Amino acid sequence: MGGSVNKVILIGRLGKDPEIKYTPSGAPVAKFSLATDEVFKDRTGEQQRRTEWHSIVAWNKLAEICGEYLTKGKQVYIEGSIRSRQWEDQTGNKRTSYEIVAREMKMLGSRADSERAAASSPSPAERAAPERPAAAEPAPESEITDEDIPF
Repeated sequence: MGGSVNKVILIGRLGKDPEIKYTPSGAPVAKFSLATDEVFKDRTGEQQRRTEWHSIVAWNKLAEICGEYLTKGKQVYIEGSIRSRQWEDQTGNKRTSYEIVAREMKMLGSRADSERAAASSPSPAERAAPERPAAAEPAPESEITDEDIPF
């Protein structure tokens, strides 16, 4: 096989409201955490639940949509790719983090589910939110450095 694939599909709930920042060139960036659960039986037959937390990053128009319509507890479908970032911490150790760069987002669940899961009541704009995928504009072609992401 000559090519490769880097595609991630997640369905989970937001751990916090999206944080919206802007790069020096003015491009919006949304960052939020997404929890996914896995239920399984351990060796003794007891049902266990494991929660995995994912860092999600959305750019441009998709970032604006996420900032406007998503809130803590909302269930969403995210499609994108995984990206690693490497840096050196204060003690000189090399560190790596992984994040999902969202290309598509779809809000899931009923409005009642969202209202129960959210910490506060939804805004009128959220209640009128479209239940369709939002396509992201491509991320900037140049390499993104830590200085470009204001988190």
